[in-house]
Amino acid sequence: MPLPLIEQADAAPEVRAVYDDIKATRNVPDVNNFWKAIANHPPTLARTWESLKEVMAPGALDPLVKEMIFVAVSVTNNCQYCIRSHEAAVRRLGMTDAQFGELMAVVGMANETNRLAVGYQVELDERLR
Repeated sequence: MPLPLIEQADAAPEVRAVYDDIKATRNVPDVNNFWKAIANHPPTLARTWESLKEVMAPGALDPLVKEMIFVAVSVTNNCQYCIRSHEAAVRRLGMTDAQFGELMAVVGMANETNRLAVGYQVELDERLR
């Protein structure tokens, strides 16, 4: 049975502070259910939010690329929640249907060839060591 979602009105002050930061950073009126679920353990909520902000901030990779990677890993891990959440983010950042199609093709191909290499127990080529 899933834990209850912690709504802002019912949240402890340390949870409300994280929610306020999420809303301000993302310019959204409310936090999504992921945050409300992990708010059942405020240290995990705070740690996860701080880490996500740091990792997903603009850097050597632009935000669209980072979000596309997040979608790809979420598809591989079969996390429907994360797929939909980060697909919405990449759409807001301008990803087209054609780009999404190619992203899914790359994810599928990478998973297929990874499984083949593991299944066939392919030894690493000397030049790749």
